[in-house]
Amino acid sequence: MKKPIVSVEWLHEHLDDSDLIILDASQQVNQAKVESQYQDIQIVGARYFDIKNEFSDTDSPLPNTLPTAEAFSKAARNLGINKDSKIVVYDSLGVYSSPRAWWLFKIMGHSNVWVLDGGLPEWVSQGYEVEKTQKHDYALGNFVSNFKPEMFKTKEQILENIATKDAVLIDARSQDRFLGETPEPREGLRSGHIPGSINIPYTRLLNDGKFLPKEELEKILPQDNKPLLFSCGSGVTACIDLIAYELIENKNPKAIYDGSWTEWGQIDSLPIE
Repeated sequence: MKKPIVSVEWLHEHLDDSDLIILDASQQVNQAKVESQYQDIQIVGARYFDIKNEFSDTDSPLPNTLPTAEAFSKAARNLGINKDSKIVVYDSLGVYSSPRAWWLFKIMGHSNVWVLDGGLPEWVSQGYEVEKTQKHDYALGNFVSNFKPEMFKTKEQILENIATKDAVLIDARSQDRFLGETPEPREGLRSGHIPGSINIPYTRLLNDGKFLPKEELEKILPQDNKPLLFSCGSGVTACIDLIAYELIENKNPKAIYDGSWTEWGQIDSLPIE
């Protein structure tokens, strides 16, 4: 499976695979202010992937900051994840936070990871089995991170790229936020966008919580030979845009600007449009 997503039908057929681990990367609150109607249920056997706490650097002043490779390895092992685990990650909004979890595994060098297209809403709509949300203790896994720094960009690298234009920077926020027509949901942030960036709101790439077909994505996503950098509010929905490019089999190098607008928008010395 080269594609970064799997269908609920595929997952249902492979539930009994001995090396399969299902991760629930749902967030209780999100900046999109979207509420899930599936608050207290999970796919049977799912393990909770806590992006905000266990899988972020909680010492950082920024939200959802990439943890160290060592911290990620420890948290993954605590969930019983092994080096050879096949991982399917989902969230309760369809596709929202699960691509962030997918990217975290990718940047930590784990290739056998997929996003469940349509997430929990699609799983429930197909009548597949769910259970009450529950936590378990798991036998310690042997997961080891192999960090890939080329998949991660800092504000200094983004600033340099404004001058060099070596890479294309894509902003996954809504158009009104990109254009500075509406206040940022986080207090204290300037409005606008990073100079030279282009706006592809992540919502354009989805329909009813699932990714659009490849042919439709190709019409939306601009392509050239430059590397691709992705930004959003805090590094979560940028990963949706990145996966969309994977779905159209774009081979260009791809990286996430992890600080995203939460970082850029609060530093007055950084340029904005």
